[in-house]
Amino acid sequence: MTASNAPEKAAGEPEISVVVPLFNEVESLPILHEQLTQSLAGMGRPYEIVFVDDGSTDGSTDRLRAIAAADPHVHVVFFRRNFGKSPALNAGFERVRGRIVLTLDADLQDDPALIPQFVERIEAGADLVSGWKKKRHDPLGKTLPSKVFNFVVRKLSGVPLRDFNCGFKAYRIECIRELSVYGGFHRFLPVLAGERGFRVEELVVRHRPREHGVSKFGVRRFFDGFLDLLTVLLVTRYRTRPLHFFGIPGSFLMAAGLGLLAYLSVLWGVGQPIGTRPLLTLGVLCTITGFQFIGLGLVAELLVRTTIRSSEVFSIREEILPRGFEAAQLGAAPPTPPPGA
Repeated sequence: MTASNAPEKAAGEPEISVVVPLFNEVESLPILHEQLTQSLAGMGRPYEIVFVDDGSTDGSTDRLRAIAAADPHVHVVFFRRNFGKSPALNAGFERVRGRIVLTLDADLQDDPALIPQFVERIEAGADLVSGWKKKRHDPLGKTLPSKVFNFVVRKLSGVPLRDFNCGFKAYRIECIRELSVYGGFHRFLPVLAGERGFRVEELVVRHRPREHGVSKFGVRRFFDGFLDLLTVLLVTRYRTRPLHFFGIPGSFLMAAGLGLLAYLSVLWGVGQPIGTRPLLTLGVLCTITGFQFIGLGLVAELLVRTTIRSSEVFSIREEILPRGFEAAQLGAAPPTPPPGA
C-alpha cells in the first residue's frame, strides 16, 4: 500500500516514532530526552519515543522509569541482559506505531534537531534515509577502520552510502515491516532495504563529541562487521542462487588446482620427479577444495528450490484486487456467481 493510499491514523496515535537503543547511558538520558522532546514537539505532530534498555547496569533503568513516569510519550523496553544493538532495534521496531520511524544512539553524538530534515526526506519519497557523519569527532583508530569498512560494503553491496555504521536513520513503516534485524544486521539495513527495491537516500548529519560515558564498540566490531557482510550478501544477492556465491571461489580454486596438476603432469611426462614437490600438494588441495565449494553450492541450490517461499523472493509495493474481492480471498477458490450471471 502506498503512503497516499494508507489509512488515516486514529486520533491519539503517533505519526512519528523514535527508537533509541541504549546501554549504560545514565548521564546522557535526561539531556537526550529533553532534546528529542524539543525537536519532536516543535513539529506539531503526534509522536512517541521508544527507549530500549539493553541490560544497563549503571542506573539507566531507574532514570528511564522516571522519564517515562513524567512523559506520556515515552515507551520503555527493558532487556534482562545485554543482547546487542540489533535485538534492541528489533524490539523497538516491533512496537512502533508511527508511519515514520527514526533511530538514533543515546550517546548524544546524534543531534535530534535534524529529525525534521529526515522526516521531510521520507515524505518526499524516500523509504530509508541514512545519516552520513561527514565530519566525525572520533579518534583515528575508530574513523580509519570505519572508512575501510564503508568502502568495502559500498563496493560489494552496490548501495552508494558513505556511512553504513551511522545509527541516525529514518524509515517508512512499510520498510521496517519487511526487514529482519538480528545478529549484527543493524549495520546493513540499507543494504537489505535496497535489495528489496526500497529507495535509499543519504543525509549529512552533525556528529557531536561524546560528553558522557564511553564507547561500547571496539575494534572487534569491524571484524564482526565483515563476517556479517558475507552473511548479508548470501541472504540477499545470492539467496536464490547460492551456487554463484560458492561456485565463483570454487571455480577459481579448481581451475588453479587443475592447472598446477596439468603442469606437473607435463614435467612428469618428460621424466622429472614430482612426488616431493610442494606444488603437487597445493594442486591436489586446490582441486579438492574447489570441488567442495561447488558441491556445497549445489546442495544449497537444492535447499533453496525446495524450501524458499515466493514471498521471500519479492516485495509487493501495491496491489489492486478485482472488484468484489477481499485480500483474504487471494489464493482461494473464485466466488460462485449469482444465479443468472
